[in-house]
Amino acid sequence: MPRSIWIFFPLILGFLLAAKGSMAQERMRIAWAGSTPSNTPIWVADQKGFFKKNGLTAEVIAISASTIVIQALLTGEVDFIIAPSATLVTSRLAGADTVMVSTNLPLFIDHIVSVADVATIEQLRGKTGGVNRLGTTSDMTLRLALRRFGIDPEKDTKIIATGENPQRLAALSRNITQFTLLGEPLVREAEKMGFRDLVDIGTLKIPYHVNAVVTREKTVKERRAFVAKVVRAFTEALHFIKTNKEETKTLIGKNLKTNDPEGLERAYRAYSGAFPEVPYPNAEGVKTLLDDIAPRTPKAASADPKSFVDMSLVQELEASGFIKQLYKR
Repeated sequence: MPRSIWIFFPLILGFLLAAKGSMAQERMRIAWAGSTPSNTPIWVADQKGFFKKNGLTAEVIAISASTIVIQALLTGEVDFIIAPSATLVTSRLAGADTVMVSTNLPLFIDHIVSVADVATIEQLRGKTGGVNRLGTTSDMTLRLALRRFGIDPEKDTKIIATGENPQRLAALSRNITQFTLLGEPLVREAEKMGFRDLVDIGTLKIPYHVNAVVTREKTVKERRAFVAKVVRAFTEALHFIKTNKEETKTLIGKNLKTNDPEGLERAYRAYSGAFPEVPYPNAEGVKTLLDDIAPRTPKAASADPKSFVDMSLVQELEASGFIKQLYKR
């Protein structure tokens, strides 16, 4: 072989390997809604390179509300969405082939925050509560939690749409509303403004997928290996969160545009403990909602919670020993 070829051989080889790597990447579009730490897994998967590591060129799209996110999935504009049980259940009951393949946050951990002169949950009767939009995650969460305390949100309270977190706090300040739903670090911010942390819903240990990876059954059937990459990327992101506290706090602060040390510490503590190591999309987190809406939604009463989830991808990942290796067990 001529000497000139030997000189350029490493460069040629490097070019070919790079080309092969780029060809192996699959394009993916994924949408999420809600600027809360519950979305830390998608921020980590994207901004810390876990999508790319798993062969995915991801376009991550922020949308203002979960009710809009589902439309993007059903029209084929995105391949996956980050959504709660409510979005999954309402779409599937309406005939969509939506399915949950992995979970990021399988229980409620938000707080009901009230004006200072509301000291007990019973005093919410006759009061007005604020949520992002009617039908969104915050709305469903607040209504379900109130029912757990024996308060009928339709008869005993009035719930209105007041917008995202800053607007909800503003509505409290102006007494347009007397209570709302917030998570850390906004609970800390609300307390500094004189509002009361009335109830930590997390203490109720209600199974409910606040934040989960949802796609369509058609996608799972036709592109299973593609879906498996996404599940693996989120599993790695969850591990990163649990084992890299300071970097995760920095990322939360960046995405929420806050640098309050105590607020970020409280947010990390609340969410990192609730994020699962093995992200099974269990049926219990769907059953909670089905049971809650069954009296008002006949289809929910006869629906099988197991039909809303596909646990097989996480099962395969766990059986491979990948998760055990992550946590070095």
